[in-house]
Amino acid sequence: MGIIRKTQSATYLLQEFEKDSKAISAIELVKRLSKKINKTTVYRLLNKLEEDGILHYFLDTKGVKWFAKCKGCSKSKHHDIHPHFQCTECGNVDCIEVDIKVPESPNRKITNAHILVLGQCNLCL
Repeated sequence: MGIIRKTQSATYLLQEFEKDSKAISAIELVKRLSKKINKTTVYRLLNKLEEDGILHYFLDTKGVKWFAKCKGCSKSKHHDIHPHFQCTECGNVDCIEVDIKVPESPNRKITNAHILVLGQCNLCL
């Protein structure tokens, strides 16, 4: 189920990714948009935008879902399988722009892979 029309709520949410090129947690998006969009709508939009290939997600060390803009993905296929970096000092998370080939596995259909790399960012070193 994709976004058929671009609603004002979807525009508000996507503007958050235009302001900041880093990944943004779902929790942070709910906080940022609390005066404009209710929590349920934020989560519904995030799921639809992920299904449409506009955003991709990954999980951090605590199981929190983070989202980042896709590059060249579509509703039928996500092409941006890459690792994500989380700073163990400040908690900042961002994409590492290196393509990763997920190996094929017999008797399985792999549809997504989450690779999280931990360490210190350039600001915390």
